Amino acid sequence: MKKLSLLSFLLAGLLIFSSCDKGELGPVANSSDPEAPEISSPSSGESFALNEENAEEVAMTIEWSKPDFGFSSAPTYTIEFAEAGSDSGFVELDRTQQTSYDVVTQDLNNALIGEEFATGQEHSIDLRVVASLPDESVSPVISTAKTIAITPYFAEISYPEIYVPGGYQGASNEGTDWTPSDAPALYSFEDNDMYEGYVYMAGTDNLFKFTPDPTWDNGDWGDTGADGTLDEGGDNISLTESGYYYMEVDLNDLTYSVTNTEWAVTGSATPNGWANEDEGISDHNMTYDSANKVWTIDLNLSAGEMKFRANDAWDIEYGDDEGDGRLELGGSNIAIEEAGNYTIELDLSEAPFSYTVTQN
Repeated sequence: MKKLSLLSFLLAGLLIFSSCDKGELGPVANSSDPEAPEISSPSSGESFALNEENAEEVAMTIEWSKPDFGFSSAPTYTIEFAEAGSDSGFVELDRTQQTSYDVVTQDLNNALIGEEFATGQEHSIDLRVVASLPDESVSPVISTAKTIAITPYFAEISYPEIYVPGGYQGASNEGTDWTPSDAPALYSFEDNDMYEGYVYMAGTDNLFKFTPDPTWDNGDWGDTGADGTLDEGGDNISLTESGYYYMEVDLNDLTYSVTNTEWAVTGSATPNGWANEDEGISDHNMTYDSANKVWTIDLNLSAGEMKFRANDAWDIEYGDDEGDGRLELGGSNIAIEEAGNYTIELDLSEAPFSYTVTQN
């Protein structure tokens, strides 16, 4: 009887195990060929002329199908764009967990200008959607790109900002000391929590902090230990030399750096030609006008090209990719069409950084 009871128990266990739903063992990815999302709207060949009058309206709605990873999933979708035909260089427009996204006109326009697509011209753009899961062992899947035409309009771009309040402000023509709403801003040109900008400090005992808003309401960052690492509510940061400081702040790893700068122009259009330290050819130093917050120089120029650079070196230098008076770090040479005496102004006080070259 004991042997019969044991045999019955084993048979019952086998039947229970066989009747279990395979799904109870957990999801199994369709690793052979996951199905990527497919964009249903817009269609390839559609054209969109963006208009500032409709800046806050929806320019287009992007719609796509849900991918099939082989199991139930809740992907995050990254909408990306690039110049048509580009094998690389896709940049993120936004992310969502829905299968559609309303693209606001000014957001799309700012993204295109930020990637240096010329305004007032039609551009062929590849649009795609990348679906990814929190489980990094499952590879993202990418839709086939749709090629559309977009014409951006000229507009001042509003970049994310942080602020640099401190005890230097009053003496430096930057409002009231320790007042964030008066303080200079640093800008995230790529909207990636990496900020840069310029702050003039007239004195030799300069204390400051960084704030996320033009108030003290949402905290601040200082540097306890003066080690180049930011601390929430940390000690005041001190600079003991007057100057025009290039500041970089990375909120991703809470680090910052400051570089004192003096600005100059150089180029084939200038009397000295392109600066070359090895050959003893210098650039032409500019003077800072603290009242107007610009660097200036009067100079005889010939037909040719020029650029702006800091500290007699090429580590920090600006040109103009689009010829629109807005500067880009490492941008193209600036063309001077006609010889003459010019007043040149460099304005790094707010974004977008700009310049003027005015014939006298």
